[in-house]
Amino acid sequence: MSNTASPGVTTPADEGQQASRFAVKAKAYVALTKPRVIELLLITALPTMFLAAGGVPPIGALVATLIGGFLSAGSANAFNMILDRDIDRVMRRTQQRPLVTGTLSVAEARVFAWTLAVVSTAVLWVFATPLAAGLSVAAIAFYVLIYTMLLKRRTEQNIVWGGIAGCFPVVIGWAGVTGTLDWPAWILFTLVFLWTPAHYWPLSMKYRDDYEAADVPMLGVVRGKQMVGIQVILYAWASLACTLLLIPVAGMGLLYSAIAVIAGAWFIGESHALYGRAIAGASELRAMRVFHASNTYLTLIFLAVGVDPLLPF
Repeated sequence: MSNTASPGVTTPADEGQQASRFAVKAKAYVALTKPRVIELLLITALPTMFLAAGGVPPIGALVATLIGGFLSAGSANAFNMILDRDIDRVMRRTQQRPLVTGTLSVAEARVFAWTLAVVSTAVLWVFATPLAAGLSVAAIAFYVLIYTMLLKRRTEQNIVWGGIAGCFPVVIGWAGVTGTLDWPAWILFTLVFLWTPAHYWPLSMKYRDDYEAADVPMLGVVRGKQMVGIQVILYAWASLACTLLLIPVAGMGLLYSAIAVIAGAWFIGESHALYGRAIAGASELRAMRVFHASNTYLTLIFLAVGVDPLLPF
């Protein structure tokens, strides 16, 4: 007796293959959004909404702003992968991205990116505030047009000015709750702006060969280790100063003030240690230690931003 299925009949094996293909595609679409990057962006947006509300923000505005912000950031990241697929093929750490492996086509990615952009704008406009929606559109445009297309391959200052795109979740979060932009929002915007180079340049030191092969002039490629180390220190100190500025402007309490000082001192200490290893000519700079420390530092600061308004002191 033949085991061949009749024409038009779906076998369990066929269903399994279809499910597998669907899972691979779904995973590829998620990868297009750079979920780990989005996670960091949401870490800054959510606490900002608590500060803007002076406590727990309206649940509807909170959920809409987080969902809209997630989709907006995912759209920008998907556009970025479309435009950077040529250098992603060259860099070892990006060679498994879906447009490099062929798991998704450029057309599929483009439809996905535009869909996220439209849906995110609609969600923010209808369920949060028009200002939040407008800032979301500006964030996508800045990341795609200014950073990815204009700055990234042309200047060593690419991550400084291009990093502005990563500051937008803060003001989107504030605007999503209040419909306005006040001084505390701009201070937090500036904090993320100052933190970004100190966060990203150690990564460029670690993956210097990748960026050099892709002809991307990250500071870690075009400048010596000592110069990069000095720049990281300067931006770490500037980040600390910015966090302290929030205390009088937003009336922050003891919890935030203590974390700002202690976490800031730790981050600066890690930055100085990196520079010390650079001037000593150490074979292992441990640059990723500063990179991971910067993530923890920003998380602690914004956790304090969100919790402080809930406390009586």
